[in-house]
Amino acid sequence: MSRVRIKDKTFETSISEAEIKARVKELADRLNKDLADKNPLFLAVLNGSFIFAADLLREIIVPCEISFVKLASYQGVTSTGKVREVLGINEDLKGRTIVIVEDIVDTGRTMKRMIESLGTRHPASIHICTLFVKPDKLEEPLDIEYAAFSIPNDFIVGYGLDYDQQGRNLKEIYTLVEE
Repeated sequence: MSRVRIKDKTFETSISEAEIKARVKELADRLNKDLADKNPLFLAVLNGSFIFAADLLREIIVPCEISFVKLASYQGVTSTGKVREVLGINEDLKGRTIVIVEDIVDTGRTMKRMIESLGTRHPASIHICTLFVKPDKLEEPLDIEYAAFSIPNDFIVGYGLDYDQQGRNLKEIYTLVEE
């Protein structure tokens, strides 16, 4: 296990790059099977999901499209509890199969808000695809069909996830070490 220091915090490797790649491939295989003939629109939630979305889409073989939405609810290592849409969606969603690509679902508030917002645009279906889910922290009932990892309620960085905008570039997942 290796350790990294980001600003004032220490993190330790918890999930290897190889494990992440294998799980992303498994998710893509399931999506390819489940969404054949659907021409899904993948909506990647920025900033955290950009690496996951890129790797996932490189494994998708069905015809598809991708767009991006930016929602914010974090400040430092804690959720503010308030979700605000920063960058919206311009595509026509009516009758479309939507796959939300998220880096992590913890309380579920962000995802619930996004699903409610998308629902007003009359898509055929909405699916959640996340790299990480924290089942013990979920406060909203969500149907998370595609999750690469279920993790404890730890703060993590790497592979697109950040601590105060730092650490997104790390190839592995690192968990905060209590000092």
